[in-house]
Amino acid sequence: MKVKTILVSQPEPKMENSPYSRLIDKEKVKVDFRPFIHVEGVDAKNVRQQKIDLKNYSAIILTSRNAVDHFFRIAEEMRFKVPDTMKYFCQSEAVAYYLQKYVVYRKRKIYVGQRNFQDLVPLFKKYKNEKFLLPSSDVLKEIIPTTLDEVGVDWKRGIFYKTVISDLSDLRDVYYDILVFFSPSGIESLLKNFPDFEQKETRIAVFGNSTITAATDAGLRIDIKAPTPETPSMTMALQKYITTVNKK
Repeated sequence: MKVKTILVSQPEPKMENSPYSRLIDKEKVKVDFRPFIHVEGVDAKNVRQQKIDLKNYSAIILTSRNAVDHFFRIAEEMRFKVPDTMKYFCQSEAVAYYLQKYVVYRKRKIYVGQRNFQDLVPLFKKYKNEKFLLPSSDVLKEIIPTTLDEVGVDWKRGIFYKTVISDLSDLRDVYYDILVFFSPSGIESLLKNFPDFEQKETRIAVFGNSTITAATDAGLRIDIKAPTPETPSMTMALQKYITTVNKK
């Protein structure tokens, strides 16, 4: 079965020359983007019920852009002026760069990991006396609390936003050759929206071990996996698969 249409379960990339644009141009396929999940913020009252007082923390751990947005949203709702002395520990350069939306970068104490959460461990050890707040979603990778507990820092998690399944009912009668997933929540959304989903000829592409596990547990046939040594990105994995099947 040749591939002509792809549905990516994420928002459309904002960058003009994204890898998906190149895939569309090269393989002449149609790629649609639709978030299968979305984020909703919890209110300040809910955060207070978690026994969180922002003035008690000297450092914020930021693992995503959502964490950045919702920390500053809650600070504003609580009328808390974030002090210039606040330290920010960002999981990646992308998160640290995004932080500039709220703070003057060069005037703040910002510490950046490479990519994975464990990359922050040397920084946590260096600043072990800080009181850390981790603004997070209701869904949290197990490696994060495990790592913080192992390092032995004083930290608290706050649920500042929640991952919510999007309504996809308008897609019920729409068929795509490939469905692309990046998280277990995306798989969950597919099955919640379409409990009678039958895969048949639909190809499933998944990114990351946790997504592979979720798809397998759901009884789905996985046709495309990333990252691999040969295809470290999803677009590379799609490119390789499409080139192979469309030649036949």
